[in-house]
Amino acid sequence: MLIRVDPTASQALYEQLAAAVRGSIIRGEVVAGERLPGARDLAESLGVNVHTVLRGYQELRDQGLVELRRGRGAVVTHAAVPEQADLRRAIDAVHAAARRLGLGGDDLALMIREGY
Repeated sequence: MLIRVDPTASQALYEQLAAAVRGSIIRGEVVAGERLPGARDLAESLGVNVHTVLRGYQELRDQGLVELRRGRGAVVTHAAVPEQADLRRAIDAVHAAARRLGLGGDDLALMIREGY
């Protein structure tokens, strides 16, 4: 799994990191039960703060893609299965479009719940 971040991009570094891992999961490069690189090691290799990596991992945890385990690190969950790849890509596209329109996560969630 290759993770790259662009410090000059408008997207936050932790979001870039989460997107790179998410993409690896969708493409099947990382499978359920596999450990992600340690936060300190990844931060060092990317030249970012360890808290940036941890925030990216926390975003993936909040999406149900990884579990954060003390002493074991970030582990890809079984919920991150390839059958969901199309849905995940569609959700990412909708999320990106909403951000371009200035809509926050709450606004987008409300639209979805109301059956937009």
